[in-house]
Amino acid sequence: MSATPDNALGAFLKDRRARLDPAALGLGSRRRRVPGLRREEVAQRAHVSTTWYTWLEQGRGGAPSAAALERIARALMLSDVEREHVFMLALGRPPRATYRPVQGVAPAMQRVLDALPLSPAVIRTATWDVVAWNRAATAVFTDYGVVPPQKRNVLRLMFCEPEIRERQADWQGVARFVVAAFRTDVARAGANDAVQALVEELCARSPEFAALWEKVDVPAHSGGAKRLRHPTAGLLSFEMSTFAVDGRPDLTLVIYNPASAEDTARVRGLLSAVATN
Repeated sequence: MSATPDNALGAFLKDRRARLDPAALGLGSRRRRVPGLRREEVAQRAHVSTTWYTWLEQGRGGAPSAAALERIARALMLSDVEREHVFMLALGRPPRATYRPVQGVAPAMQRVLDALPLSPAVIRTATWDVVAWNRAATAVFTDYGVVPPQKRNVLRLMFCEPEIRERQADWQGVARFVVAAFRTDVARAGANDAVQALVEELCARSPEFAALWEKVDVPAHSGGAKRLRHPTAGLLSFEMSTFAVDGRPDLTLVIYNPASAEDTARVRGLLSAVATN
């Protein structure tokens, strides 16, 4: 029998409770009538009363607090996607963003990038650190592999690296969009504290960044076009598209498709030159 909308939260919690292995959590391996944890075990792990948790699964007792939902999510070892689903069911809104640094991406995501041989593509975090890229991005933008990980930030490269700045056909327009979009992404991810040192560094090193940061602009649509002046390939035009990474709201996939056959040929030439060096 399917759950009614009013008790969808209870059905979801019960399902996730049944999936946990009591022995793996140190709760004993004695015979149980049903799989998973008992309600009182979840309540104990979440530091709530067994009666209250029972009511929650049964759809009684009103909406829980956000703090209680966070404890239940940890007790049930929910993924980020499952945690957000619980909040939407219980409170009609996602949980407050909590930022966690990203160290890299899954091999499957790298394979997605590598499957785009003539389209530069990168994956960036909510704080605009580049954590993955393909060969085309190396040939067209920069060799991220030789940039120290702590320096692979789009804003640091844009405002502090003259070579990157010179490649932008419309540096002023790109800079305005990047700063405004960065501010929005950071706020959405709850990462304001995490980027404080970066913002202070950029304000000290770049008067242009300091002025744009002071404006508190809202990002306008970039139009999906990007033009670069490459030192050997000349002017390159791309159609830019951004995508959320499935199950990873903290990551964004950015793909730059060559805008014409001529642009495609120039990218192919750059890759051939890299391969022969």
